[in-house]
Parts: sequence; C-alpha cells; structure tokens
Amino acid sequence: MFSRLLLATLLMPLVSLAACAAPRAQSTAAQVQDASSPAPIRHSTATGPLRIAVVGMVHGHVEGLLWAAKERDDVDIVGVYEPNQALFDRLAGKYNLAPSLHYTSLDAMLDATKPEAVSVMTSIADHAMVAQACAPRGVHMLFEKPLAFSTRDARLIADASSTHGVLALTNYETSWYASVREAKRLVDSGDRAPIRRMIFRHGHKGPIEIGCAKEFTDWLTDPAQNGGGAVIDFGCYGAILSTWLMNGQRPTSITASRATLKPSIYPNVDDDATIILTYPTATATIQASWAWTHDNKEMDLHTEKGSIHAAKWDELAVRDENTPPRAIKPMAKPTHLENEWTYLRQVIRGQCPVDPLSSLELNLIAVDILDAARATPRH
Repeated sequence: MFSRLLLATLLMPLVSLAACAAPRAQSTAAQVQDASSPAPIRHSTATGPLRIAVVGMVHGHVEGLLWAAKERDDVDIVGVYEPNQALFDRLAGKYNLAPSLHYTSLDAMLDATKPEAVSVMTSIADHAMVAQACAPRGVHMLFEKPLAFSTRDARLIADASSTHGVLALTNYETSWYASVREAKRLVDSGDRAPIRRMIFRHGHKGPIEIGCAKEFTDWLTDPAQNGGGAVIDFGCYGAILSTWLMNGQRPTSITASRATLKPSIYPNVDDDATIILTYPTATATIQASWAWTHDNKEMDLHTEKGSIHAAKWDELAVRDENTPPRAIKPMAKPTHLENEWTYLRQVIRGQCPVDPLSSLELNLIAVDILDAARATPRH
C-alpha cells in the first residue's frame, strides 16, 4: 500500500486542506524535483551492530539512544555531530562517549565515519539541512518526531530521499506501544469497526515544568526552530496516528485552536492546542498540551462495534455498548518492531518492510496537517 509510487504521487503539487496554508503548499511544489522515477532504496550491506551516528544533541530524546548504545551490543555509535562542545562533554561524561567521536562539522563527521544511518536529534528546523547532507552520501535517516513542521521542509526531505534512494524515517514513542498496534489490529479485523471518532491526548505539564535541559527548551519554545509549541511537539502524535488508522486517507478539513495558557513561561509559542480533522466517515480530535497535570499519551477509538482505549505501552481496554470497560492484553509485537533501534537496523538492511508509522508517505500527510494547524492564530 505504501509504495514508492505513492511517494511519487505525494510529491506532486497538492491542494492545501486549509485555505490559510494554500500559498505555502503551492510555492513548495515548484521547488521539488520530478519524483516520477524515485531511485531504488540503497539498503545497507553491513552486518553486525548498527553503525549509527548522532546528528545533534539538543533534543532531549537523544539520551535514549546514548543509553541504548551503552547497554546493547547491536548498536554502535561511530560519530557525533554537535556544535556545542559543553553539551557534548556533559553527555559524553554521563554515557562514556570517547572524545574522538565528536565533530563540529556535519560533513566532516559523515565523511570520516561513514555511518549506515543517523539519528537526527537537532531542532526540527534543521531536519531539511541534515537530509541534504546525508542523502547524497547514501546515509539513511531516522528523524526524532515530527519529520518537519512545514510542508516545504518535508518536501525537501522527501525529494532528497527519493533522488538518492535512502530512507527518511520518523520516530515516535507511540510507534512501539503494543496497545496502539493491537488497537489497529482490532479495527482492521472488523472486531471494532468502522471508526467513527478518534480522540488523541498527548503531552505533559510542560517541558520547563518537568525539567527538560535548557538546550532542549531553548529551541522547543522558539517558533522559528520548532514551528510552534505544543501544536507541533504533541500534535504530531495524533496527526500520524489518525493518518495511519485511516490507512493514509487525507482529512477533508482541518480546524485548529492554539492558546498560550501560561504566557509568563511560554510567551512565544502555544502551550495548548486542539486540532479537529474531518474525514468522509470519521472525525479526529487531537488534544496537544503542555498543560496536563500528568504525562499523557493515549487515544480513544469509538467504532460502530464498541470503543478502544489505548494508553502507554501495554495498557489497553475495550468497551461494548452500555457496558463497563474491560482490560485486555495486546498481542505481542513483531520482533522487528520491538524498539526503534532493532527496527532501524533491520529496515535499512532490507530485512523488514518499512513500517507505515515511520514511513515518509504517511509523515508527509502528518506534516501537512501540522502546517495547516500552526497557521491558526495563537490566542
């Protein structure tokens, strides 16, 4: 379903789903090369541990990779690009990284270390720049969510991927939840179908309130670097999940509300956002916020045959009409979807298919949703 032919179609000029986003989408199309004949994927022929390089350390999620490389024998960090010496030194000390891994030039790091893939942990605004450096060198990319916040940047990444035959994948924590996978299986099997309403709640109390590092919050709260606040940071989860659950269907309308509830903390970006998507047979409500009282990553699917509540990791419940919810145990995930590093090693070596949740095809649609939503005035 999610073929290279579909990617070529997605790269063609599109009619924007939101009138306010139309000029941006139309101007971008002219900048993108003809993708009618995308290059075949240049799978890695390496064996042994995944040779991965880290591009940027300003994204707080980078510590997940640094921890994994320290604890696992199937992941090998071969280089780190990070202009901030003090940031590298701090994390290198915490995770026992050799000083020789550090580079302050992305091009120099890629040429010297020749990684199979990179984990992109820069600000979101730098994703397109990274793609234009990595793709011509045949280096596959895993972007920490989202792929981009603007249609323009997403199309530049897609063009680089298509031209040079490399994978441009996007990583979301929720992609590795067994609860989410089982929810989709229940829908596809017809046990809980068809979907009529989708409700997504993602976020936490706020990046500053929960103690994220300053290097992280500096760009996360800068609209030029992050595209917005909670609307991008957590709206991306519902954007990709709704696109996946609707099997790549585009919404027919996008409505959004962006608010700054805590202006003394987040004066430049929204800290609370709601996005409403309309499909021919369903609706989705995406609640993205830095104003929850607790960490929140959950979705509710309401179908003609009952509802599904999928929360973090294995937490899953179903509910029949006029009955209380009952917890169920999700099926085990396929082994290649155990976590992002197992998946990345196998997918870039051609040992497993591209998972739709990480795919460029679906993430291009998710970015279009985010770009339309962030065009809504902030209150």
